[in-house]
Amino acid sequence: MTRSDEQRTNTGRISRRRVLYGTAATGAVALLPATAARAARRGARVAVLGGGMAGLAAAHELAERGFDVTVYERNALGGKARSIPVAGTGEGGRRDLPGEHGFRFFPGFYRNVPDTMRRIPFPGNANGVHDNMLDLTSTRISRNGGRSDIIVPQITAPGGGSLSLDVLKETLTGAVEQAAALPPAELALFVNRFIVYVTSSDERRFGQWEHLPWWEYVRAEGKSRDYKAIVARFLTRGLVAVKEQVASTRTVGAMGQAFLLSGLGLGTDGGLARMLNAPTNEAWIDPWVRYLRDRGVRFAVGQAVEALEVGGGRVKAIRLVDAKGRRTRAEADWFVSAMPVERARKLLSRDVLALDPGLERMRSLHTEWMNGLQFFLRRSPRGLDQEVNFMDSPWQITAVLQSRLWKRSFPRDYGDGAVADCLSLDVSDWDTPGILYGRPAKECTRAQIAKECWAQMKDHMEDTGRSVLPDDILHSWFLDPAIQWNAAAGRNTNDEPLMVNTVGSWANRPSARTKIPNLFLSGDYVRTNMDLATMEGANESGRAAANALLDAADSPADPVPIAKLHQPPELDGLKKLDAQRYRAGRPHLLDTV
Repeated sequence: MTRSDEQRTNTGRISRRRVLYGTAATGAVALLPATAARAARRGARVAVLGGGMAGLAAAHELAERGFDVTVYERNALGGKARSIPVAGTGEGGRRDLPGEHGFRFFPGFYRNVPDTMRRIPFPGNANGVHDNMLDLTSTRISRNGGRSDIIVPQITAPGGGSLSLDVLKETLTGAVEQAAALPPAELALFVNRFIVYVTSSDERRFGQWEHLPWWEYVRAEGKSRDYKAIVARFLTRGLVAVKEQVASTRTVGAMGQAFLLSGLGLGTDGGLARMLNAPTNEAWIDPWVRYLRDRGVRFAVGQAVEALEVGGGRVKAIRLVDAKGRRTRAEADWFVSAMPVERARKLLSRDVLALDPGLERMRSLHTEWMNGLQFFLRRSPRGLDQEVNFMDSPWQITAVLQSRLWKRSFPRDYGDGAVADCLSLDVSDWDTPGILYGRPAKECTRAQIAKECWAQMKDHMEDTGRSVLPDDILHSWFLDPAIQWNAAAGRNTNDEPLMVNTVGSWANRPSARTKIPNLFLSGDYVRTNMDLATMEGANESGRAAANALLDAADSPADPVPIAKLHQPPELDGLKKLDAQRYRAGRPHLLDTV
């Protein structure tokens, strides 16, 4: 959301009444006053195009404010966050094995998603679905080549205290020293680069750092192998799935700052990192859909939006097609496009662009791949923690051992009774050659991808001679079905890529409110405070779209609250000084290394 959009959605609402929240057994549920509901329903039909995180968030907020909402989803509700049952694997009354696009990871600085989760009822939970999140107790940073792994304990200090440059330097130094024995000069360089970023003004962040690749910002060229692996590569490919040579310094720096501050207990909803205690659909998506149905939301699943019909300067209807090629159309008063950018771009017809030419810039936005792979195991391996970062893996693999998190018994609840555990992976780099076949993941068959990932994990966990992942432990595996092998082309396709923030991409990203008066945008490509393709960014964009619609409809309901990333007030003085220096064309005061 831009500043002008934010001002429009939070001012000029003298006639709007505050949404009342009644207390339910599972938490707070929005209750719109009858008069406001009647007012909202005049021209209240909303079509939400997409049932992922952004679409469900927009539907949630609008339904609670009295709007008549229909969600159109081509594939499955929940989008990239959903569970994906492995069809046909459940026997003897058990459920199918739980596959997933990628494991769900909730950094402590997420605050919009937790707010939504508190308002989704869940049996036995005082705070609804929110109570299905639990803190990680430790993370393993695994190195290969015989180097010692590092166990990083969970830092939980909600509320925090004061912040100073000394605290920042000490925390950063300790964190990086945990991960690698960097030469002192390189450690000092990284600490300096980070301090420069967190004390930079918004003017410098958007005017300079937005246009500088992270690789150049941290001056990785010519540095040690560990410096490049951790400071340059892992902080980009491993965390945000974008290459360090093209990743926006503004985005990478902002995420690094958010993680650091949440570790210090500043600007958090909970601990440093959390995960769900069950498969995502069971713990979150299914209860969410039930709640929205109870609020009157309708779902049209299996309906792909292929075009917008415009007339009179507005969107009149959407054209839909199902899996059998049957076409229909649907009308509404308001339209929220909550589709991922690669699909939203297909709606930009000549007629649409004539009404808002600026949307053409969406075609310049870039996507990368970050998809999941699950290994189902006959027994739980020893020596693995809840979450493992395989720091030196060519494919930038991270993994979660689900038995350490889920309140489920695999032999009792899933599969054929022989599966005891699940090692769930996120594969973040699909372009670097692997260690078995010498090819990137994009050029490996599905079976080769599984074998390569297994080998890369063993390369880290068994590099000192211990046996952690013996081959006989493997029962089966499941690769995200979005990845499909094209034998003729000799490479994979990906039905669900991830938008990534490359240098200068902010200028090409639209706001939630378009120049078409009844069309609004949500999705991880829309401008948000989070500024990253995450569940939190998608949720925030859904809230921003709802606010823009409320404003356009002159709804009497209060706008949806939007939590921003924490900005320590202790650094305001340095940021003001830097703003003056930036306007004068001078470098940052601390940019001296």
